[in-house]
Amino acid sequence: MSLAVEPKVENFGYYAYSAIQKHFKKTLKWESEVKKDKDPEALHQMRVGMRRLRTATSRFAIAVNLPKVVSDKNIGKIARRLGNLRDLDVLKETLEHLSQPQLPKKERQFLQTALDALEKQREEALADVRDTFKDEHYKAIKQALKKWLDEPNYQPLASLPMQQVLPDLLLPEVSNFLLHPGWLVGTEIEEHQIVVLHNWEAKKIEKELATNSKTLHSLRKQAKRTRYQMELFSDLYSKTYTAYIAELKSIQDILGSIQDSIVLAEWLESILESEIQTQIPTIAALLVENRYQMWQQWQPLQERYLQCKTRQDLHFTVLHPA
Repeated sequence: MSLAVEPKVENFGYYAYSAIQKHFKKTLKWESEVKKDKDPEALHQMRVGMRRLRTATSRFAIAVNLPKVVSDKNIGKIARRLGNLRDLDVLKETLEHLSQPQLPKKERQFLQTALDALEKQREEALADVRDTFKDEHYKAIKQALKKWLDEPNYQPLASLPMQQVLPDLLLPEVSNFLLHPGWLVGTEIEEHQIVVLHNWEAKKIEKELATNSKTLHSLRKQAKRTRYQMELFSDLYSKTYTAYIAELKSIQDILGSIQDSIVLAEWLESILESEIQTQIPTIAALLVENRYQMWQQWQPLQERYLQCKTRQDLHFTVLHPA
């Protein structure tokens, strides 16, 4: 059973249509600027738009009948190609920031060598993105979405009031976020209580990250998914809900900074073909200090979200739309 008519305002189908339309338009808006490759911000905005479009199409799949080509997998492929190019831009920004006058001459020279190598990688990634825009698959997704927005088609659930479906829509993602094993990195269990371990020296943090950085990165991605989904409905909730979204953004940013620093160190080692501590010790020390500072910012949030009261309050907030 399907519905070919546009549902009434404020129901599930209306929000599905609005979200898909908004993020599809944003994605298209930046395409020509990304092709020109004049402003890194255009790429960032298109990548975000594509990711949010992916969230909208996947989370609203139970309310809409989208064309088969508009799938999570297909949109994800495009988002990853944009992401590969964007990641290189972030890497470039970081390298340029590290290249300071007080660095030893040898290390400044190495950074320039690294920037040259990065530029070659970026040229390949940019060519891949431009090829994507020419690809028939990409064109098919755009055409299918334009046609659907002109003639939307819905599933029966689309007619339900938004307030009725909101908690059931959001709580599974919130639960995945709160039950993620990344929360337990840097903790221990004492008498059935999770205790966050404080006052670690940088070496101890580095050892922990060497073992568990992938788990923390996974938590970061889950925080992003949860945030994107919650943001779809921020106008239907109170200021408390908005505050939780802001905290999710902080978690995403802090864990993202830790991951970016680790990726940069690994990338520099691949260029050097040796450990950065011996070849570029000043830069290596700066990266360690960066991760140490991010860890200090992470722990208060970690401690807060391990508290039963915070978790219950988040659930309560999601259960009660304004």
